[in-house]
Amino acid sequence: MSVASADAERERLRAMAVLERSLLGRGVRRAAGIDEAGRGALAGPVVAAAVILPDDAMIPGLDDSKRLSPAKRDALFDKITGIATAIGVGRIEAAEIDAVNIRRANLLAMKEAVEALVPPPGHLLIDGIDAIDWQGPQTTVVGGDASSISIAAASIIAKVTRDRIMVASDPVFPEYGFARHKGYGTAAHLAALEAHGPSAAHRRSFLRKRFNFDPA
Repeated sequence: MSVASADAERERLRAMAVLERSLLGRGVRRAAGIDEAGRGALAGPVVAAAVILPDDAMIPGLDDSKRLSPAKRDALFDKITGIATAIGVGRIEAAEIDAVNIRRANLLAMKEAVEALVPPPGHLLIDGIDAIDWQGPQTTVVGGDASSISIAAASIIAKVTRDRIMVASDPVFPEYGFARHKGYGTAAHLAALEAHGPSAAHRRSFLRKRFNFDPA
């Protein structure tokens, strides 16, 4: 990386840390970024992550997980886990998603992730518009995975964790190709559903609403 490129990357990361620096300037320590992965999938869990980074964290390449290749996400996952002050992960399975709906399941996964943080956070920065059931201060941030360094870190932890869960489930449900599409509604996945019907890993409510599968 050239000097100019390195300087540009440092400026980009400083811009992504504006929210965290603002909280630190108000005396707030341990701001935690919160994000989820798998909200729109047809199968598998929804996974949320909560990440507290050191005050001076600078992780070159850190960005919204959706903007990164799988190889870059894996490399950043290792960097984040290597320097993070705390990481928490929450996971809500398909059956519970069907029971409570995806929005509530997403919030429950986020709450689990926050409650797993040691030490506990001083403030939450949550990607999206929904606050969670938590007694401490929290701020929702639309597009936070691209504008907050801690939310971006959480997006990578959540995405890589969920992808690995789906890869591990592939041999259990080999008909569906979970290792390839991670439970999302690709043409190959839908064809497998037509041929084999839903598995225990599938969200029956999603299939009923979107693809007219019988949820029974």
